[in-house]
Amino acid sequence: MSRLFFWIIGGLVLGGVIHLIVILTLPNAATHDIWNRLEEAAPLETLVVLEDLAPGEPNPLGLDPELLYAVCRLELEDGPGIVNGQLPLAFWSVAVFNRQGHVIYSTTNRSGSGALLDMGLFNPAQTRLLAEQRFEIDEGLLIVEAGGNDAAVVVRLAPPHPAMRERYREALAALDCGTIR
Repeated sequence: MSRLFFWIIGGLVLGGVIHLIVILTLPNAATHDIWNRLEEAAPLETLVVLEDLAPGEPNPLGLDPELLYAVCRLELEDGPGIVNGQLPLAFWSVAVFNRQGHVIYSTTNRSGSGALLDMGLFNPAQTRLLAEQRFEIDEGLLIVEAGGNDAAVVVRLAPPHPAMRERYREALAALDCGTIR
């Protein structure tokens, strides 16, 4: 009886260890995660306005078809990133994602910035240099620490009427996205 109990406990412990190993290594082995999807859709330092989503069509990213989306991927190893420009006075939001797909910063135009989006993205080393005042930055620049060298910025814009979608799409496409070298 005690031998059977030992085998059961050993099997449960071994199963738990295997389960933990699989759970902890699987996300790093995934090749079709959100970051890889963004690499396919948006080249580095290029702002890409995503195509409209029609209701009922496949929506693998789970995007709201009423909103317009622009994506910019940045590599911060060689210098800080910037995303800036004028947006319409309708509701817009911006979110910064890390390589793991986690939101590390998010804001909207209702936070006091109005129609101007002026954001600088810095890795931790660049943030230290910024704190030591070794970088010249413009007043009013929204400073975001990315936590690493890879970041993706997603800008969402909500046109108040379908007839305004194309004009709002053009406003998104006019945003600047790149790194400062």
